[in-house]
Amino acid sequence: MQRSFVYAISALMAGVSGTAAAAGFALLEQNASGLGNAYAGQAASAQDASTVYFNPAGLMRIEGRQAVVAGHLIRPSAKFTDASGAASGGDAGGWAFVPSFYYAGDLAPGFRFGLGVNAPYGLKSEYDLPWAGQAQAVTSHLRTINVNPSIAWLYNQNVAVGAGINYLMADAILSSANGAGVVTKMKGDGDAWGYNLGVLVKLDNDNRVGLAYRSAMTPELEGMAAGVTPIAGDLDLPASASLSLFSRLSDTWDLLADLTWTGWSAFDKLQVLRRADGVAIYSVPGHWQDSLRVSVGANYHTGGKWTWRTGLAYDPTPVPDAQHRTPRIPDEDRVWLAFGGQYRLSPAGWVDFGLAHLFIKDADIDHTQNGVTLQGRYRSRMDIVSVQYTQAF
Repeated sequence: MQRSFVYAISALMAGVSGTAAAAGFALLEQNASGLGNAYAGQAASAQDASTVYFNPAGLMRIEGRQAVVAGHLIRPSAKFTDASGAASGGDAGGWAFVPSFYYAGDLAPGFRFGLGVNAPYGLKSEYDLPWAGQAQAVTSHLRTINVNPSIAWLYNQNVAVGAGINYLMADAILSSANGAGVVTKMKGDGDAWGYNLGVLVKLDNDNRVGLAYRSAMTPELEGMAAGVTPIAGDLDLPASASLSLFSRLSDTWDLLADLTWTGWSAFDKLQVLRRADGVAIYSVPGHWQDSLRVSVGANYHTGGKWTWRTGLAYDPTPVPDAQHRTPRIPDEDRVWLAFGGQYRLSPAGWVDFGLAHLFIKDADIDHTQNGVTLQGRYRSRMDIVSVQYTQAF
């Protein structure tokens, strides 16, 4: 697996650890400037160089050169109780840190270049032993690093288009335990290529619409099971598409809205094969469904150095029912309530921050795997804190 040209970036982000905040195992935390709006309108707002991820066409709205550095602290909580009401496994969640970096600059008249380094997917959960579902899951850890160079072109004074290439590296750890508490671990890593496209249309000086698409990617992970058995397996990462609106209502208020479709039906199963003969040594049906995330947000401009943001989102789970919900991803519908702001240190430098609380619906589970049925309910929640610094050159 060729990685030589991103060794420096890999070393820089080696400590990245992600926990899915969006439904499934996606990470929306790609900037702090959008978190305060619950990521509403991100394909149309193009407020800084992080538009590389949300809509590369938005690079045409960035003046001069710009660098963005953001960090996100994510704290999920997932506590299981069995059918009798007895708690088991402790809190499977824990703190995770997700960084991101973006750059935008001139390329040629009518063209701009952008670069993003981020983590679009992630998962981290770990149960205390012994627990009722240890035959199905103890540790689940997915880490991704994505390098995304992009180009934007100004088609005319009202329409910009953009495109990017994505090189994604992934590594995963899955473990489970037998009745005696002996843990078996599987580890693998791999990479994949993908692309993203975008269009940004200025309806008038106060209103614009953005449409963006990110392709599916399927890294083939290779590694070892129990440290001795060579294994392989495909990781199906879904395509997504966003339709966003940005409207400047007055000198004081902006309105943002967004619909984002994610093709989670691509995640049909999680399967690990023995490389020697192609026999499945681990297989869990997914049968996930596509999802549609809806979000709205608003900005309040004080007329001074401060801008304030708020946002609300409904993010439905792709998991179809309790039978297909697993302790590795005990996902359910969630509602985002977000708040944030921006402080201008100077005309060329500013700080953005965002806070979000995710209200997650209680998740019933009735899943059978390895001859063991896990029945009960998860009570979950999540908090996110993001900070970002932007420097114009």
